[in-house]
Amino acid sequence: MLRNLLPRNTDFFDLFERHAALTVEACKQFQALTRPGADMDALAKRINGLENEADDVTHRCIEELHKTFITPIDRYDIHNLIKRMDDVIDSLDAATAWIGLYEIREIRPEAGEFADVLVRAATEVGLAIEGLRNMKNAKAITDHCIGIHDLESEGDAILRKAIIRLFKEETDTILVIKWKEIYERLEKATDRAEAVANIIEGLVIEST
Repeated sequence: MLRNLLPRNTDFFDLFERHAALTVEACKQFQALTRPGADMDALAKRINGLENEADDVTHRCIEELHKTFITPIDRYDIHNLIKRMDDVIDSLDAATAWIGLYEIREIRPEAGEFADVLVRAATEVGLAIEGLRNMKNAKAITDHCIGIHDLESEGDAILRKAIIRLFKEETDTILVIKWKEIYERLEKATDRAEAVANIIEGLVIEST
């Protein structure tokens, strides 16, 4: 009984950083998928595999949270942060899955633009997460969060442009519906990255 009450040595920051690294890699794989000549099926399979690995990290984090007596930051914040991080890669995996299910073989340029934004946003998330180990450089963490907010705005602009061009230029109604769904999933991934930034900014404020 006493042993169950003693602190465990779980490093939640290791789990956060591992999850962030998997998300960055998934975004890079999606970026490659949007390029001409890509092996789309192989890359989609790789993205799904990375999403599954990220799920495992999320589940381990939550399991360890239930077993750990003393945590480095508030328990609610740990749970909320890992779940919101997982939402990013989930949204990306969903967009990739729709590309496969809809049998898309010609990638529209806006999807490539989304991919570039997501690589940058995921990288900023990873850097902000690394900063949580030492709150002494709060400004650097906040700067990364500001970068994520800016990239979310870029995602919004890409979505507007993509939808306008889609309705103006595409004559196949079914294809319009397919691409609208894909674009919205990609934009949702940028939204979820911003949600992560919001949580991190809250942690910085609480530490000062």
